[in-house]
Amino acid sequence: MNAGRERTDPAVRAGLRLAVTLLTVVPVRSGRVDRESARWAMTLAPVAGLIVGGVAAVVLVVSGWLGFGSLLAAALAVAAMALLTRGLHLDGLADLADGLGSGKPAAEALTIMKKSDIGPFGVITLVLTLAIQVAAIAETRVAAVVVAAMAGRLAVTWACRSGVRAARPDGLGALVAGTVRRSDAVAVIVLTAAAGALAALTGPGGGVRDAVLGAAAVLAGLVASAALLRHAVRRLGGITGDVLGALVETAVTAALLVMSLR
Repeated sequence: MNAGRERTDPAVRAGLRLAVTLLTVVPVRSGRVDRESARWAMTLAPVAGLIVGGVAAVVLVVSGWLGFGSLLAAALAVAAMALLTRGLHLDGLADLADGLGSGKPAAEALTIMKKSDIGPFGVITLVLTLAIQVAAIAETRVAAVVVAAMAGRLAVTWACRSGVRAARPDGLGALVAGTVRRSDAVAVIVLTAAAGALAALTGPGGGVRDAVLGAAAVLAGLVASAALLRHAVRRLGGITGDVLGALVETAVTAALLVMSLR
C-alpha cells in the first residue's frame, strides 16, 4: 500500500506543477510531461484558478485602497488575469470563434484556428467577453474573481474527462484529451463548488446568500462551458488547446454573471 502511494505522490506533484505551468505564468519547473502527469494536471486545474483569482482579488483590494473607481478596478483585475495566463485563454476564445464562425468543415476550421491573426468573429467575441467580465466584476464583491477563476479551470477538468477526443493528433489537446477519470471529474466538481461557496462566504462582506451564489456560479460556469464543449466537439471532432482556452473564458464569464446578481 505504501509502495502504491509512493508511486502516486510524485505523479500528483508533477501534475500540480504542470497545471500551474500550463495555466499560469508562475515560474514552476514542470518536470515530467506525459499522459499521467497531464491527467493530474487537468484534474487539479482548479487549483491554478486559486492563484489567478487570488492575484486578481489583490488587485481589486489595492485598487480600492488607491481610490480607483469600480470600473477601473475591474478592468485592472481582468488585465491581471490575462497577464497571469499570457493571454492564451483569450487567444483560444478568439481562435475558436473564428473557426466556428467560419462555417467551414472541421479540417478547414482547424486551419483557420491555427492562423496567428484574429478575424472579425474573434474580435467581436473578445470585445464582448471582456466588456461583460469588467462590468460584472464592477458590480460584485472581491471574492467573485476567485470563484470565477476556479470555475474557469474546472471547465478544463470536465473537458478532459475520459471519452472526449482530441481534434488533432498533436498539440495540447492530444496530450490531455480523455485523461481525467469521470469519477475524479465529478469529485472535483463537488470540491470546486464547495470551495466557491466557502470563498464567497468568508470573503469581505460575505454571507449565506453569497455562499449559495458562489456554488451556483461554479455550476453555471460548468454548464455554459459544457454547452460550448459539446458544440466544439461536434464541429471539430474533439478538443484543442484553443478549445480549452475558450472554455476557461466562457466559464469565467458565466460565473461572474451569476456572482453579480443582486
